[in-house]
Amino acid sequence: MKLGNYITGNWISGDGEGQQLFNAVTGEPIATATTQGLDFKQILEYGRTVGNPALRNMTFHERGNMLKALALHLRNHLDTFYAISYKTGATKADSWVDIEGGIGNLFANASLRRKFTNDVFCVDGDSHNLSPNNTFMGTHILVPKEGIAVHINAFNFPVWGMLEKMAVNLLAGMPCVVKPASITSYLTEAVVKEIIASKILPEGALQLICGSAGDMLDHVTSQDVITFTGSASTGLMLKSNPVILRENVPFNMEADSLNCIVLGEDVTPDKPEWNIFIKEVRKEMTLKAGQRCTGIRRIFVPENKMETVWKEISTSLSQTTIGNPLNEKVRMGSLAGQTQRDEVKGQIQKLLASSQIIYGSLDSVEVVDADVNKGAFMSPILLMNAYPWLSAQGYVSNPSHEVEAFGPVSTIMPYQKMDDAIALSKLGKGSLCSTIVTANHQMARQYVIGAASHHGRILVLNNECAKESTGHGSPLPLLVHGGPGRAGGGEEMGGLRGVKHYLQRTAIQGSPTTITAITNIYQQFAEGKDPGKHPFTKYFEELEVGEQLITDKRTITSDDIDKFADLSGDHFYAHIKTTDFEGTMFEQQVAHGYFIMSIAAGLFVNSYDKNPVLLNYGIDELRFTKPVYPGSEIHIRFTCKQKLLNDKRVVENPEDFKRGDDIDKGIVKWLVEMIDETDEITGVATILTMVAKKEQ
Repeated sequence: MKLGNYITGNWISGDGEGQQLFNAVTGEPIATATTQGLDFKQILEYGRTVGNPALRNMTFHERGNMLKALALHLRNHLDTFYAISYKTGATKADSWVDIEGGIGNLFANASLRRKFTNDVFCVDGDSHNLSPNNTFMGTHILVPKEGIAVHINAFNFPVWGMLEKMAVNLLAGMPCVVKPASITSYLTEAVVKEIIASKILPEGALQLICGSAGDMLDHVTSQDVITFTGSASTGLMLKSNPVILRENVPFNMEADSLNCIVLGEDVTPDKPEWNIFIKEVRKEMTLKAGQRCTGIRRIFVPENKMETVWKEISTSLSQTTIGNPLNEKVRMGSLAGQTQRDEVKGQIQKLLASSQIIYGSLDSVEVVDADVNKGAFMSPILLMNAYPWLSAQGYVSNPSHEVEAFGPVSTIMPYQKMDDAIALSKLGKGSLCSTIVTANHQMARQYVIGAASHHGRILVLNNECAKESTGHGSPLPLLVHGGPGRAGGGEEMGGLRGVKHYLQRTAIQGSPTTITAITNIYQQFAEGKDPGKHPFTKYFEELEVGEQLITDKRTITSDDIDKFADLSGDHFYAHIKTTDFEGTMFEQQVAHGYFIMSIAAGLFVNSYDKNPVLLNYGIDELRFTKPVYPGSEIHIRFTCKQKLLNDKRVVENPEDFKRGDDIDKGIVKWLVEMIDETDEITGVATILTMVAKKEQ
């Protein structure tokens, strides 16, 4: 059976026999993968001309809801995916990380839609006033690139690797073509079949090729984005493509890295952190049979605890049942294939130049419910390098800091003090992640600040967070995944940061009124619109950005200030009229800033009748810019700044229903400018209100 390639809107099998793919547990053939005969230039152009316009014309909220719908759909087919995943050698726990972790990425990125306006582009960062008379300003906008994202993924996470990347580019408004590693691409194909069958994505948004990438990278353009997960050597080869260099194509690389874990000097066998450390090492060595880009490759332990630690790790590893992942007793399955196992053993031979095996065997492994000769099974291997420094025993280089065996393999090494552990962690020349296990906060601070320059992520693990921690090797959608140097220098996920890799940032300049019209976000000092009636009497759909209310004036008296001080309990010296103000920043008794904000609410709120405003949602960016003294006359310029959609809450359990869940509503941001009798602004704030929609 040949795997299908979903390209240009059709499932197409490549020509020729292709690469034979095997069940990693039984060694039985599953399918062949080939892309021979495919027109990669046409594939990329199809994504740019069909998928890109379709996604660009959708708003961020529409794209986010599309991801949510896709996640819900895929969740209904978990049994199918799990059944196939076992063939990759993955246990139930391994498969959960890959399959449900990938779907979780869709959900997480779908929720990011709330961080964007309901538009096809977004404003990035603060606006800047560029003139003394407030007539010229600048800001930045982000628009989707007009190309296609090319995802070249590794074999170890055939579902998660695809979904965590495509979730981000789809939310940004770019289509993608996914090229999974051939060895496990049969699982990726099964998931894509369900995605295409759902008809949730617009045509051209996702294409799949199972097999060689051919000459695809020869046809990329400056509007495309390439992501790569795999070995540093392969990544360098791809990144050096003359077309990529000439066109300056963004290339995000996540490469192999020698991640490490450090046992703090404060941790002793009687402390809970000791067992936390042992369990974390065992988990990271055996989950996915150690075939994780974030796997722990180097273990740094205080030299006076070395023997005790490695013996306990060995005991823990010996209790790990290896074999057929369909057997419920099995805790570690096989590697993804025999070729992968052979590569791992070859790398271990290089590591043995400076290390010795203290647990495990290269030649034998006991397995349950499987044939060790047919499957890609391997014993966990714990190595010890007693001399981790580069110059030790005359080594020109130290393989422990240069060679990654991409399997259940780690090397334990001693250190004397925390500065040494930090220096050793950096010898990996850039890593995706590191963990320090310590209950000493100052020690944690020292390690984090010292090691951060060479790591993309650092986990501080102790008894406080261990129960809820996602662990050393778990990248999270809202945090960046990537690392400097050897780890590729890339950056994936990271919440909004990841989305911005697929967007073009452009600075725009003009008058506040013009920038308001372009961005649909009111810019301070822009021309306001007459609302016709009080804005609080309008439903969400009726409100327009820029509608502005100029309130009546109110004179502030010393008696007002005294009463607010008594009511609030805020008797700060500047609010007391008998204070000697010599040497202070004030001329006389000054009104509380919060009193002026309260006065503002009294001036702009439509007080008595029920109206579409459901509640005050909060205050952002409140600043007091000029003292208000008794006798000042204050009025408010109150402007509709921005409208944000607020999706109706979906309640599956009636017991979770809360009053208001059945009301369709949106969030409205209002610019509140507090102005005195000299027409100077004394304070500014953004308030948020929850406003009902007219069509319930």
